[in-house]
Amino acid sequence: MLFRRIALIAALTLAGSACAASPDKLDAIVKSAMAGSKVPAVGAVILRDGAIAAQSVQGRQRNDRPRRAGADDVWLIGSTGKVMTVAMIARLAERGVLAWDAPLDRMLPELAAGMLPAYRQVTLLHLLSHRAGLPRDLLDLKGAQHFFTDARPTGQQRLAYIAAALRDQPAVAPGTAFAYSNTGFLIAAAIAEKATGDSYEALMRKEVFEPLAMRNAGFGNTGDGQNRGHQHGKPMLDMATFDDGAPAMFAPAGFLHMSLADWARFNLDQLAGAKGHGKLLAPASYTLMQTAQPDSPAGLDWGVQASLAGRQGPALVHQGSDGNWLAIAVLFPEQGSGALVVANAADDMGADKVLNGIFGKLFPTLSPAKKGP
Repeated sequence: MLFRRIALIAALTLAGSACAASPDKLDAIVKSAMAGSKVPAVGAVILRDGAIAAQSVQGRQRNDRPRRAGADDVWLIGSTGKVMTVAMIARLAERGVLAWDAPLDRMLPELAAGMLPAYRQVTLLHLLSHRAGLPRDLLDLKGAQHFFTDARPTGQQRLAYIAAALRDQPAVAPGTAFAYSNTGFLIAAAIAEKATGDSYEALMRKEVFEPLAMRNAGFGNTGDGQNRGHQHGKPMLDMATFDDGAPAMFAPAGFLHMSLADWARFNLDQLAGAKGHGKLLAPASYTLMQTAQPDSPAGLDWGVQASLAGRQGPALVHQGSDGNWLAIAVLFPEQGSGALVVANAADDMGADKVLNGIFGKLFPTLSPAKKGP
């Protein structure tokens, strides 16, 4: 089950008081939401005034072992990592290494002859705002199972995957409408790799992780001794099909893991950037990322909402799941606040209800009630 944008945020309801959630109160909120559920562990962070205001980690790394999840453990953050891929691309664009409006057939000329003509004028802006017209994933995923055991460098694997994907018929006419696509992010990564000669993984370390001191961030699934994702009531340890995870080469589409503190560092920088004080990017790049594209609910790659669950916006939202994890990030840039919540299970074990319950209690602490109708 590949990464997807889900509709959980739109369904969230309000509950709780408007007082700030202290660390003790956050623990209680998380424990209450998890009570009676099958979710093994949840990590939650509240962001306010440029710092982590509260953090809570509850539950077990695996439901078949007693070890508790800890504050320094890493979590798979799913498609919420897409905005990090965007930040890496933006850094390269700021230096003129990449151009937002260059056509795809010029950025990847070796694939031009094989791609459908409809895709040849697609740009990085289209790819990273889900407006390239691409289907969500390669249509023949069954025929792509070999990527789970492919020993080639991930960059070569991505080129092979996207060469096939660019022969799939568009889901919508490119450049005309929003159509969520993981493939667009794999293509953007391949473009960056070709332009720089570096791997996506090296670029992310150099352009995003190191500048923000994200020391526990990495690629692919979590390993032994860490939180593990769950599906069908059990830990998912050896992903082998697209029904139970993703291959390592899918990292640009959101297959990243990191500690809660590292996840917070990136999102705190996004909040700072909205106020003109970001460390990672130029002000124009934050604006581009956080502003909805024409006829679209998304920027690059933030979902942009005028209000959220009855709270005053604008709100930046992203959620994602590979079926084994569920992660949600919500930022209120004008308030300088936000929350990040992740579970090491997903919908089939009730993680959507657990995270819904947590956010329902947190929203009144993050932004005032929406004004007007």
